[in-house]
Amino acid sequence: MARLHHFPLSPYCRKVRLSLAEKRIEVELIDTRYWEKNPELMRRNPAGKVPILQLDGKTLTESAAINEYLEERYPEPPLMPTRAEGRYEVRRLVSWFDDKFHNEVTANLLHERVIKKISGQGYPESSKIKAGAKAIKYHLDYMGWLLDQRRWLAGDAMTLADFAAAAHLSSLDYISDVDWDRNANVREWYSKIKSRPAFRSILADQVPGFPPPPHYADLDF
Repeated sequence: MARLHHFPLSPYCRKVRLSLAEKRIEVELIDTRYWEKNPELMRRNPAGKVPILQLDGKTLTESAAINEYLEERYPEPPLMPTRAEGRYEVRRLVSWFDDKFHNEVTANLLHERVIKKISGQGYPESSKIKAGAKAIKYHLDYMGWLLDQRRWLAGDAMTLADFAAAAHLSSLDYISDVDWDRNANVREWYSKIKSRPAFRSILADQVPGFPPPPHYADLDF
């Protein structure tokens, strides 16, 4: 069985979990306090980050690279388009969420509200929380604009781009930081992806000291 060293609220871990579940690859989840940089973590990944996936006798790191490995090694069901233009758009959007969205939103909200407390890094900075709450509106509007033209974020089929976006938004939804009333397209998209069997383990996540809101696991939120 595959083993995934992860932290439940990490969007990078969540998008790998979604790919594994969608491809029906059984995996053992190992909770990892990555901020402690313990020797076992550093041995598996000198970058000191999760996710770390042990699969096929290999130790795999970096979420985008892991998901593309899974796509090539386990191509069914496909999560990347066949045409070069479509694959480019998926990679562009994965980078958008893992870089721009993370830096402007996730790091300012999830890190300040949760990670700092769990890891003993001090108190949240209100200025960063305000910046994250402001920035997420822009990103939700951009997603809504994309979904005005497409069934899914990158085109007519669900792809790794949708998993990257859903991973970040679900982590933020766990702490009630997503305004689902802002854009009907985004709400409908999230409802579709949230209803997939691959999402079940994510909706069951619990972080001690941080209970999720009642709507978090509700498919009719």
